[in-house]
Amino acid sequence: MEMLILTINPGSTTTKLGLYNRTTEIKKLNIDHDIEDLKEFERISDQLEFRYNYILEFLEKEDIQINSIAAVVGRGGLLRPIDGGTYRVNEEMKKDLKEANRGEHASNLGGLLADLLAKKGDCPAFIVDPVVVDEMQ
Repeated sequence: MEMLILTINPGSTTTKLGLYNRTTEIKKLNIDHDIEDLKEFERISDQLEFRYNYILEFLEKEDIQINSIAAVVGRGGLLRPIDGGTYRVNEEMKKDLKEANRGEHASNLGGLLADLLAKKGDCPAFIVDPVVVDEMQ
């Protein structure tokens, strides 16, 4: 039985996507964004719909129905310091990522994009190992 997981890693000029069946990679895509297009956005969070539409295009091109995805996982952004791990996206987290009080970083879009796509597909959204994790001994 398939268990599709969509992963999203937003970078400064890219959006990396991966589609997995459990732990096996099925598809991957590295979307390069033109720097001139990104200059139109004052804040990182303003890029949300722009990048969301690229992800929907990827799913459509690959003939992947959003409701066939069991979970969407984004790279975690600049949140308060937390332990490494997997966290379910929630309202407080989304507020922190949108407001970017701890800094503007493309990874702030990870949880926000995961949430939008998960709502469209009626599945859970998560982030994994946000960039604020530092557990070195």
